[in-house]
Amino acid sequence: MNILKKFLTGSNKGCWLLAGISALGLILTVFWGFCMGANPISVFTFFSVLLYGTSDDPLYQIITIVRIPRVMAALLAGSGLAVSGTLIQSVLNNPMASPNIIGINSGAGFFVLLVSVWLNTDPFLRSFSAFIGAMLAAFFVLFIGMKSRMSRLMLVLTGFVINSLFGAGMNAVLILSPDSYVGAGNFLVGGLSAVTADTLLIPGAFILTGILAAVFSSRGLNLLGLGSDRAKSLGMNVLVCKCMYLFIAAVLAGAAVSFAGLIGFIGLLIPHSVKLLIGKDHRFVIPASAFLGGIFVILCDLFARTLFLPYELPVGILMSLIGSPFFLYLILKSKQKDSIK
Repeated sequence: MNILKKFLTGSNKGCWLLAGISALGLILTVFWGFCMGANPISVFTFFSVLLYGTSDDPLYQIITIVRIPRVMAALLAGSGLAVSGTLIQSVLNNPMASPNIIGINSGAGFFVLLVSVWLNTDPFLRSFSAFIGAMLAAFFVLFIGMKSRMSRLMLVLTGFVINSLFGAGMNAVLILSPDSYVGAGNFLVGGLSAVTADTLLIPGAFILTGILAAVFSSRGLNLLGLGSDRAKSLGMNVLVCKCMYLFIAAVLAGAAVSFAGLIGFIGLLIPHSVKLLIGKDHRFVIPASAFLGGIFVILCDLFARTLFLPYELPVGILMSLIGSPFFLYLILKSKQKDSIK
């Protein structure tokens, strides 16, 4: 493992190798997700049904209505949240920060519930409202962190407070209108069982655009990683750039939450793992995080819907079981003296 890490972090060739392996792994994982389920099929059968099947064929309906949208939803949610977590960790200079830890997911979820319960479930309106909620939470955390220069652990505790506030708001909405939002339980824990192709079009476009924007911002993120003072001395407008990166992160997290619910810990696990392997060069960290985030959520969703047949476990529960011990590990490693600069 140490030899692999040394090779990957020692040259751009190692980083490109990991990116290539991740891209290939993503393609294989996507097709595995298409073929596996309660009724597994072969890749040959998948393409045969997809090309020559009819709308009356039950297997064709399963593939086109259930499996393809669900796998694509897992891919988009995983990639979007992983890149969002990468941006947030860089802006806040905190490896424990992620969309669900500092309240961004909760903010997006609260506004999605408000719109879904009292207005309508139009995909664009859901995505836009999720972005507004995510952005409010993200900039609130940035404002508090920069004003108080609090430690990394204190910033995480502030995120828990924000999570509690928005969580109370979501519970209040559901209590006041208990029958208005169908599938609220699945939304609150994070799940992909209700995703359709129509609900993915608009948030999917937001996620792809946000990932591209993050890729083009990689050099600025590298400069920010040198420290705020050094970045300023090199001509960077630190506050404007931090706000821009948080804006992109809010778009990514909000779009993912609008259809996947409050899935957590992807933005914590994936960026941290990628940086351990290839270092902190965001030219490679961002695409690798997008690929590995998609792979991770597709696999978790696949296991969640097949391990307990005929029952299905929401993927958010499995993500929490995996991510919580990792988060505790990061807390134990953290130092109280570290602060946002």
